[in-house]
Amino acid sequence: MQKITLLETKGICKSFGPTHALTNVDITIRRGDILGLIGENGSGKSTFSAIVAGALSPDSGTMQLRGEPYKPSTMVHAQSLNVSMVVQEMGTLPRITVSENIFVGNLHRFKKNGFLDIRKMNSEAAAILKEIGAEDIQPEVFIDQLNFEDRKIVELARAMYNKPDLLIIDETTTALAQKGRTLLYRIIEKMNSENKAVLFISHDLDELMEVCNAVTVLRDGFVIDTLEKDQMSIGKMRSLMVGRELQGNYYRADYDGSYEDEVVLEVNQVTSGPVLENFSMKLHKGEILGIGGLANSGMHELGRVIFGIDKPITGEVILSKNKTRVKNPLTAIRNKMGYVSKDRDKEALIINATIRENIVLSSLRKLQSLLLITAGREKAVTEQQIESMSIKCSSDTQLCRELSGGNKQKVVFAKWLAAQSEILILDCPTRGIDVGVKANMYALMNDLKNSGRSIVMISEELPELIGMSDRIMILKDGALTGEFTRSENLSEHMLIEYMI
Repeated sequence: MQKITLLETKGICKSFGPTHALTNVDITIRRGDILGLIGENGSGKSTFSAIVAGALSPDSGTMQLRGEPYKPSTMVHAQSLNVSMVVQEMGTLPRITVSENIFVGNLHRFKKNGFLDIRKMNSEAAAILKEIGAEDIQPEVFIDQLNFEDRKIVELARAMYNKPDLLIIDETTTALAQKGRTLLYRIIEKMNSENKAVLFISHDLDELMEVCNAVTVLRDGFVIDTLEKDQMSIGKMRSLMVGRELQGNYYRADYDGSYEDEVVLEVNQVTSGPVLENFSMKLHKGEILGIGGLANSGMHELGRVIFGIDKPITGEVILSKNKTRVKNPLTAIRNKMGYVSKDRDKEALIINATIRENIVLSSLRKLQSLLLITAGREKAVTEQQIESMSIKCSSDTQLCRELSGGNKQKVVFAKWLAAQSEILILDCPTRGIDVGVKANMYALMNDLKNSGRSIVMISEELPELIGMSDRIMILKDGALTGEFTRSENLSEHMLIEYMI
């Protein structure tokens, strides 16, 4: 039985200055499709999805939705035409409630005699949260009280409120742990059973193989190929994405798990927030210490405490070399510590600043000479990092918001490498980046380890934990439940037993 076309794009082009993000992109999405959209960072995936969702306008080309001309002026306009999108980075608005975030752009629906009917709005928000399986999220609480994953689930509730015919998911699963992914996959199955469509953007090729019934590959803004389910394989997708075969394993080849006896950092009986309780650990010189667990295990809170962002209720974080207590990020930075946040656009970058401004931010004291910092010294440091990290950009003065996800992440890493950080706290360091950049990041982490740097790697990806860590600590409900040393026989199943 032939599928009915839901959305068709013809000749879509989009440029940002001299950069051609999309060139003559023809894509057809049919009812019943769960269409994966894949490509390396900078291939045009997010630009295309933003155009379909009404967040951007194409420079040229046409779109048809349900056989009619389709030209959304905003995301709210697209939603009214039953096209919804959950964006890659954080898409909620701070300092307002969950229900206000769900109905942002549509609050007029709840106005009566000039006043907002909050009771009705909260009631409808509770209904949609329950419908998608997130009834544990309270509509009246402020969005800032939720963790990263629950905020993404609120975005999903917003997207589903108008019962879309086409749901666009842009790298959302990288922000979700098991609870959120299960919820999202259930929604995708429901969309498919109702003969609707999903455009699914992900760098996780195993996930694409499992979820999608077709994939379209973009490279440098061009459509390379579309593969139906029976044509899909991880090897073929990788090859089409990068234009060559990727050889070997991403992860470390060794299994000795060696590091020096010297302890560089100690976490002593730390209690923080509602989750982390009496947690202790030691980090050694030249060690990659993996921290794993489910979304509310306390592992992300641990990273923030180690770097001094959150002050512990009890306990302390000590730098062993000089017995300095890490009380705040300034102390951490001055003692050559770096922190890569899971929430890249909100916490790891100044998104509206230039690449240069972001990279030198943590090195300003080092760049000073007679209390002055010259533009020449800043530029030299930045260009060295751009070259060594292979950051794809037009210049060092390009704004970070214009970069792809992978290149943003490279800028974040470059900031701490420029500061010569000796201890790195990496929270989901490969979230939202493609297979090629992941391989580069893993090689970089291995080089840092071999040069005597120390890394705390917090990750929700079990293959990443097993593949890169010298030692793995598993958290559940804020407490240590299991500890593993590097071994060829270590399996995901062994870790999961201590997570749930």
